[in-house]
Amino acid sequence: MESIRIKGAEALLRALLEEKVDTVFGYPGGSIITVFDALYSFRDSIRQILTRHEQGAVHAAQGFARVTGEPGVVFVTSGPGATNVITGLADAMLDSTPLVVIAGQVSSPLLGSDAFQETDVVGISLPVSKWSYQVRTAAEIPWAVARAFYIAREGRPGPVVLDITKDAQNEMTDYVYEKCQFIRSYQPNPDLDQTAVEEAAALINGAKRPFALVGQGVILGEAEEALKAFLTKADIPAGATLLGLPAVAGGFPLMKGMLGMHGNVGPNRKTAECDVLIAIGMRFDDRVTGDLKTYAKQAKIIHFDIDPAEIEKNVKVDVAVLANVKESLPAVTALLKEASHKDWVDSFKEHEDEEWQRVIEPEIHPTAGPITMGEVINMVSEKAAANAVLATDVGQNQMMACRYFKLQSNRSLVTSGGLGTMGFGLPAAIGAAIGAPEREVCLFTGDGGIQMTIQELGTIMEYKPAVKIIILNNKFLGMVRQWQELFFRERYSSTILQNPDFPMIAAAYGIPGRKVVKREGLAEAIDELFATKGSFLLEVEVEENGMVYPMIPAGTNVDNLIFGD
Repeated sequence: MESIRIKGAEALLRALLEEKVDTVFGYPGGSIITVFDALYSFRDSIRQILTRHEQGAVHAAQGFARVTGEPGVVFVTSGPGATNVITGLADAMLDSTPLVVIAGQVSSPLLGSDAFQETDVVGISLPVSKWSYQVRTAAEIPWAVARAFYIAREGRPGPVVLDITKDAQNEMTDYVYEKCQFIRSYQPNPDLDQTAVEEAAALINGAKRPFALVGQGVILGEAEEALKAFLTKADIPAGATLLGLPAVAGGFPLMKGMLGMHGNVGPNRKTAECDVLIAIGMRFDDRVTGDLKTYAKQAKIIHFDIDPAEIEKNVKVDVAVLANVKESLPAVTALLKEASHKDWVDSFKEHEDEEWQRVIEPEIHPTAGPITMGEVINMVSEKAAANAVLATDVGQNQMMACRYFKLQSNRSLVTSGGLGTMGFGLPAAIGAAIGAPEREVCLFTGDGGIQMTIQELGTIMEYKPAVKIIILNNKFLGMVRQWQELFFRERYSSTILQNPDFPMIAAAYGIPGRKVVKREGLAEAIDELFATKGSFLLEVEVEENGMVYPMIPAGTNVDNLIFGD
């Protein structure tokens, strides 16, 4: 393969093109300026999205990655530029989102001298990334980029960091690119163990009350159809984790709802009644399990996962099936007997009816009083396109949106799961809209979360992605207020908010908006939201003391479930 003589910065951009990168998010600065200068010559092939803050850049890259399935790419400078992406790296690490973050660094001779804007980026980012590496020569750049994308994509996806010194960006090198296909010390896809497959199938074939827990691993493994075939053949009802919800979007009859603290009643109660519990691409997060001492003690447990570190990290299992679920699920399905568990599947209905009467119906169809969060979300969902993407911030708006927005297609949820990052919603929605411009992106956010990254309205102003922004304004940090009401004797410490005029702020960025305070104007405002081309900000004043029910208090179990009526 013939080489060409170029600067390290150009080598970086050529390497990104080899990895099919056409969009990067970021913010320039002194230690990355050589890359941005080179980018000027590549502006017809690589689109640079200038966010208004580095945290906005990394969350936008996450949103882009969630809807496209490809790594989001971020350029930032050294020092504060690099440290400002750490929250996004931690978020991406917990939620298995592929990112390649490229940070500038001071020149090699200055390393360790406390030079201007020098920080130990590798040391800081190692705990929250799959791989973090400092590049000190231009010759290393193609190798490092190839390795970074391989690690970010393969196996359980996640974020990687390249810290590239200024001299490496500026010096000349003989550029040749070879894609990474193998790393001796990294086995991203474990070999499927046929004995584990047979043991899992035997347990399922002998089950009278099997129940499946569906996680995001199904989506990351592109195993949605394999999952449906597996559940259908053995007639297994299922519940989904927050991030696993789109895996069976669109009304699949065996999907019984969301698991966890604010999940649906049936899936949570049946976890404590099943005789075989089948975890598929999920990690037994504490918000799903509650008290581990009492979690599913009556059941035999099978765990399908690609990451051996997740096996028995939290829950002891009887059979572990290590592999990409796209491979392991069909292997087990082939050994399953055609089964019917009609009485077991039908037993979810009484819990669905109870939840509808006590929680859902009053929330989405209130007959009086203030506008409710669920009412707004349900109305927006009914108007949204079938392939719409739901983006959320974190808190009550997130839980309500994931309960009441009807997900109809794959890769349709962009939310911060494991880290619970307030401020995630707006920039992530922007990244999703840039990554999937043909899809509607509906963002639900609270009056607290929106203000953490509200400057990214400037990114909307400049690049014109179409984001339908719905602020559910209850004048509180709602989820913290809910805990204060339930568990801290209504001592509302630092949760009451004084808010600005959100539509006026949007107008300053050239984004049309509207505020609704009465139910009578809600339907018309939602019609305007969708009728408006491009982005629109709709602020809705909702009940100040709204609660997300049902709720299982942290650290307890389903026996402590609260309905709130």
